[in-house]
Parts: sequence; structure tokens; C-alpha cells
Amino acid sequence: MGLMKLLLDTCTFLWLTQQPARLSPAVVDLINDTNNALICSDISLWEITLKNSAGKLPLPATPRVWLPEKLRFHQIQRLGSCLESIIKSGELPSNHRDPFDRLLAAQAMIHGLTILSPDAPLSDLGASRVW
Repeated sequence: MGLMKLLLDTCTFLWLTQQPARLSPAVVDLINDTNNALICSDISLWEITLKNSAGKLPLPATPRVWLPEKLRFHQIQRLGSCLESIIKSGELPSNHRDPFDRLLAAQAMIHGLTILSPDAPLSDLGASRVW
């Protein structure tokens, strides 16, 4: 099928690392295909860190230890933020206001990525999404 560049939504990254049974069969197939590249945005890592520090997202270890360990174990590449993604996120339709989702959608569009997410509004923003 060829290489697909797959951007993991924050919840998808968390489920992959802690509750893989929550992933859809289509997502599991894409993740297990070694021809595909798994990518996690620094935006998602920031969101996880913020929610953990606010007490809303318990993790088995501190984000400083846990995040690099999980990225390495699952062979997930990181995607940093860029000015173009930030600007694009502000130009997207206003039907979905979550700033993290808007940035992820913008990154997917700019970098030609498919987002693995159950969050249908990401598609409404114009991002390619599979669940």
C-alpha cells in the first residue's frame, strides 16, 4: 500500500500506550503496518503534560520519564510546531474551537498527514482523518 504518514491524535497516542483495545480495527491495522510512519505532535505532548500537571490525566510515571519512553517503545516520530501551522490553525473554520485540535488539523494539512482520531470535527476542519 505504500508509506502513510499517520499523525496520532492525543487520545489515540494515550490509548495506544495504555488502552489499545479502545483503538478501532482500521487504526490498529494502520499502526501495525510497518510501512507507515507514526507521528506524534509536540502539541499533543504539551496537552498531555498540561493535563497531567492539572491532575486531570494520571500517568504511570512523570511526563519527563513516561513520554520519551513511550515514543521510543512505539517508534513514534515527533513533529514540532511551526509558524505556518499556527497561522493555518487560525484560518480554519470556526466550527471547532479546541486549540489543540485546530493545531493538529493544521499540521496534518500542511505536512500531508492523516490523523488517527475518533474526533469527527477534525474532518470538518479539513484534515484527512481515519478511525
